Amino acid sequence: MARPVPLFATLAAFVAAPVAFATAAATDWSQVARPTAKGAYVLGNPAAPVKLVEYGSYTCSHCADFARDSAPVLKDGMIRSGRVSLEYRHLIRDPADLGAAILARCAGARGFPAAHAMIFATQATWLDKVAAYQRAHPDIDQKPIVAQARLYADAGGLTAAMRARGLTPPRIDACFADTAAVARITAMTGDAPIEVRSTPTFYLNGELQAPMTWSQFEPVLRAHGAK
Repeated sequence: MARPVPLFATLAAFVAAPVAFATAAATDWSQVARPTAKGAYVLGNPAAPVKLVEYGSYTCSHCADFARDSAPVLKDGMIRSGRVSLEYRHLIRDPADLGAAILARCAGARGFPAAHAMIFATQATWLDKVAAYQRAHPDIDQKPIVAQARLYADAGGLTAAMRARGLTPPRIDACFADTAAVARITAMTGDAPIEVRSTPTFYLNGELQAPMTWSQFEPVLRAHGAK
């Protein structure tokens, strides 16, 4: 015969259950990233009911504007809560963009969200340095694309910024030398649907969205259940 459970133990179980649920519900999904089979990164809860896909470029000023303007609500609210996920797909526009993408992904799933945000937040600064380097080295376009990407990443200060975030020089060298990983990045551009002609381009729950600023896009997200 089973031993009866004391009343205080039963009450303790009921008290403990909401605490465990609250802890699980408090996950900060904005710091969670998972790679997809094709190499993109999904930021946030993979089971989020509202799924946003962005084709973006780290050298696109409109992408940086959207990242900056949307962050307080999209990243720090909607994605953090687990209601919205954002899949970022690279649409590589130039070697400097490729260098930034290689470095962002070099941080791995754990480091990608912060690296991604940093690259957009500091875009104006590092792009100015890249432009100055390009003017001083007009023959740089004679080098292989990945070599150009590394030179621009170094000249712009992105490599140093990633070292400050914990990436070692050997790790960074390995990321630029990883031809398979670089191919996955560039393949996203080739695999993009024909209607993706500019950055940023968004799909919301699989449907292509018209070009919009964050102030225009926020109510669209909320109408689809984002909060």
